[in-house]
Amino acid sequence: MSLSQAEIAQLIPHTGTMCLLESVRQWDADRIVCTAVSHRDPANPLRRDGMLPAVCGVEYAAQAMGAHGRLAAKDRTKPAAGYLASLREVVLHVERLDEGGDQLTVEVRRLADSGESVMCEFTIRSAERTLLSGRATLLLEAA
Repeated sequence: MSLSQAEIAQLIPHTGTMCLLESVRQWDADRIVCTAVSHRDPANPLRRDGMLPAVCGVEYAAQAMGAHGRLAAKDRTKPAAGYLASLREVVLHVERLDEGGDQLTVEVRRLADSGESVMCEFTIRSAERTLLSGRATLLLEAA
């Protein structure tokens, strides 16, 4: 089952240009694979001084985590907010995301889920090149 950007925006707190993911390509109970092209957009709200630092990829991963959490939950109510609680083992393989290819692939695999928080490992690639990877814990605030 794939989802469009508009459908993703119904699952996560972010809307408009802050909804960074373009589509959900596939997902199951443990994993989600999303695509994004907003890293190339000069109007990307995370850009600073004309560039998009690679560390901003963490936000792409967090949005994929949030979307996956809602898709995998019985209750698909859009959360009021999501909070990045921790990052572990984050490795930046590049300095900038905007110098990557035309499309990013954001892959997230769930490691633990309490219903109120989720811990995942993530990888962001452009074509076959890994741009960044790590683990993150996200806290979700109910609507």
